[in-house]
Amino acid sequence: MEKIPMTAAGYAVLESELKHCQQVERPRIIQQIADARSHGDLSENAEYHAAKEAQSHNEGRIAELEDKLARAEIIDVSKLSGDTIKFGATVTLIDEDTDEKKVWQIVGEPEADAKSGRISITSPLARALIGKSKGATVEVVTPGGAKAYEIKKVEWT
Repeated sequence: MEKIPMTAAGYAVLESELKHCQQVERPRIIQQIADARSHGDLSENAEYHAAKEAQSHNEGRIAELEDKLARAEIIDVSKLSGDTIKFGATVTLIDEDTDEKKVWQIVGEPEADAKSGRISITSPLARALIGKSKGATVEVVTPGGAKAYEIKKVEWT
């Protein structure tokens, strides 16, 4: 069973979603099924079929979340330090073509969210950054073509 590296914050978010699916969504869907069942013939009851499908999706998500939480390896980023980039590091990069500044935190796959500045440890950019330190230049092949970045700062927050 392969462990999934995760920050404590990422673990808490998954745990919260699991609680919501189990304690809010599950009872709500069960009630929808009961209401739809009371309308009579189930073979042509769209409400019933929609509720059963929602139940299937919810139960699948619960199983997925339980699996991720069971395999989670929580890494306390606040205890990490050093100049070398590894899991949990917050890295400030300068795009060498556009001089655009980008800040990324390297996190586990389940908590990755590019819009929030968190990239997965398995992403091409994170893989290129791992093991490098401030001042180094990295080249990354992205779907949009090759990009070169200079590492300006490595932080542990």
